[in-house]
Amino acid sequence: MNDNAEQQPLAANPSYAEGRLAAAFVTALTHQDADTRHRAELRVRRWREVLAGMASGGITVGSRTPVAGFPSWVTPQVLRGGFATGSASAGGPLQAHETDAARDFGVPAERRALFAYCLTEPGLAWLWGLLDSGAYEVGVPEEAALLTVAWLVRHGEHGAALDLVRELEPFADRLRFLPRPAGRPGPDADAFVHRRTVAQSVDTLVRRRPAPAVETQREALAVWQPFGDELLAHWLSTARDGEVLAVAPDAGWRARSEALLDRYRELAERHTLCTKHRKPKENLGILRGALEEVVAGRPLTPRRLGLLRHAVRSMVRRRGLPGSDAHQELRRRQAGQAALPSHHALAQLMIRRLAVLPQDTGITDIAPLLGPVTAQEGEDTGLPAGTVVPAAIGRTVEAALSAPLATLVERGVVPSAEVMAELVPQLVAAATAHAYEDETLRAVMAANYRAFRRRRSLLLLNLEQQVRVEELPWVRAVSGRRSAVPGASDDAGALSVLRQLGELAVQAFPGTLLPNPLVREFGVLGRQCDLGVPFVEELAADIFMGTFSPKFLKAARAAGDLLSGSLYERYYGIDYAAIRNLAIAEAGEALTRGHAPRSSPGFARLCAERAGSVTQRWSTAANGRVIEQAQILTTHNLATLAGRVGIAPQPGWADLAHRSFVTVCRLVTRVGGDRWPLRTIKDAAYAWRQMIFHLSLCTEAERRRFLAGMAAETARHPARVATRLGPALAGLALVAEGGAFGPDGTADGGRARRLVGWTTERHWMR
Repeated sequence: MNDNAEQQPLAANPSYAEGRLAAAFVTALTHQDADTRHRAELRVRRWREVLAGMASGGITVGSRTPVAGFPSWVTPQVLRGGFATGSASAGGPLQAHETDAARDFGVPAERRALFAYCLTEPGLAWLWGLLDSGAYEVGVPEEAALLTVAWLVRHGEHGAALDLVRELEPFADRLRFLPRPAGRPGPDADAFVHRRTVAQSVDTLVRRRPAPAVETQREALAVWQPFGDELLAHWLSTARDGEVLAVAPDAGWRARSEALLDRYRELAERHTLCTKHRKPKENLGILRGALEEVVAGRPLTPRRLGLLRHAVRSMVRRRGLPGSDAHQELRRRQAGQAALPSHHALAQLMIRRLAVLPQDTGITDIAPLLGPVTAQEGEDTGLPAGTVVPAAIGRTVEAALSAPLATLVERGVVPSAEVMAELVPQLVAAATAHAYEDETLRAVMAANYRAFRRRRSLLLLNLEQQVRVEELPWVRAVSGRRSAVPGASDDAGALSVLRQLGELAVQAFPGTLLPNPLVREFGVLGRQCDLGVPFVEELAADIFMGTFSPKFLKAARAAGDLLSGSLYERYYGIDYAAIRNLAIAEAGEALTRGHAPRSSPGFARLCAERAGSVTQRWSTAANGRVIEQAQILTTHNLATLAGRVGIAPQPGWADLAHRSFVTVCRLVTRVGGDRWPLRTIKDAAYAWRQMIFHLSLCTEAERRRFLAGMAAETARHPARVATRLGPALAGLALVAEGGAFGPDGTADGGRARRLVGWTTERHWMR
């Protein structure tokens, strides 16, 4: 199941939950790491709750109100795949801040008592203090509810406050409405974002363990190589005419032999990482074993003597005689390498540096943290002063860098569109909250939005939509405080943020499908600035029901406004005029019925016809073909961003087309040796489609230059790329010169082909 795709399950089948329960059970029993076993045990309990709730009817899988007794606004506890457990994220045992508050308020440690106290005069005063200081956190959206009540009371909106309290009160004993006091005001997400907090980076460093292979090599260089040199020199002292003897050359030799063996046993007991010295067939093992025989008074057999002499000759040949210039230089280099501090030790130093910073936010300036070990730190830790912080530890610290999103993308802290989608809510929270004129209310709504975006998506049936932030009762209660004055409203600001984010996503990750979490954030901004065109998510092929919501047809019509008559329309054989007529017809039918339709049968029929579905038999591949046609018709939001939002990526559309083609070539390179080639081909087709889109927005001169340079770019990759892409390249050249594909997507006897990713047969690229 694609957890990043919009979910439209065929049925509420418990088999998926049973499979996840079984997997968690095996992990809980067999995994070597105790923390991993503990987390798996927790998953076992939760999946059991899911199955029990499904069996009893307490959980309705596929509904936006999956838990009996809870309205849609309650944040459910959701597991992988969108299954609700039956518990609320704001439920469970009292948390530490609730227990502390009950003690400070002098009330029983019960949620209803805390709720009631916050509605008293001293309780409201406590909430007003949090509002004024901004020193609070909202972990789940419910924790913003009482703050909103307090704000309404302070501003004289007692009726709205009472209505909100009445809606919350039935759940006061079960849900956590109390905000979390914090030591400092919440983050200002207007411009700066961070991928990790300082505390999260510290946790990553704490969990870093010494690398066994590195520490084993360090022990070999620092302990066993020098000891081997001593043992070799000891045997060489018996040499006559270039061959070692099995007899002591003087009276003190045996005593020195016993001392060497005693030290070996001491070293072996203290240094246990290396095991090579214990192997009787290794050189060090041969030298040590022969010495033990001689010390015990047993003569060496001819075989053992031969092995001893061979080992000595081999060691001298490889490293030189102990004490020679070459040998000493080698050992100096190895000693320097062994003396380098381990990454683990430097990670502990970095933890010391991070410990003095605020733990719940990012770092605006990481340069001082990444500097070499200082003299004082060397005295405190024993690390050599001047030691450079390794890149691996630097990346962990850099993940907490707080900077504009574009800076994080440029520095590689945000390596993909999926990671970018994790950070965008921090910016969207500020953009949506700016619609509120009051500063304290703006802070509450921003904190609420950030918490809401941590809410996991539910698995839904029948084209139901995920709960939106504006449906939360405390957000509805202050909706009238959103500015409606032109210029004071932040609609223009929302459009500006949407344009900036759209440009960044498209130019930073060309050839990549926009992930659903990012699309949803675009949708929030689009609704706020009244864009008029919806953003559409990727649908999951394995649970697709064959229907599309009306927004897909609206998005396709918007794409036609931009691309009518373009290379994109001709390459994919689209009739955007017919799509426009279809959209007008369905809009007229909706007006006649007097209500908005839940689906667009015309768009679904068009996608199925274009996919060439000739059978009613259900299959993931057949679903994928239909979904891909929807993505082609809508451009999967690219036309909305370019046409309605007005993005203008730098350094231009031709550059994006080139970079998308590079992505295509890179993916096609992997097709031959890929374990799952169809997935790679599908991704290559996504990148190819984006290339065609970008190319359609180029000037005619730019397009001709690009087409002329495609062969040169292909030649930079392995020869198999040109072979596999040959039909697609021929097809693009054909359409660019005014030709067209046949109904089956081929031309010139199959030598030219339209590149699509999904197929119910063997893909021609294989």
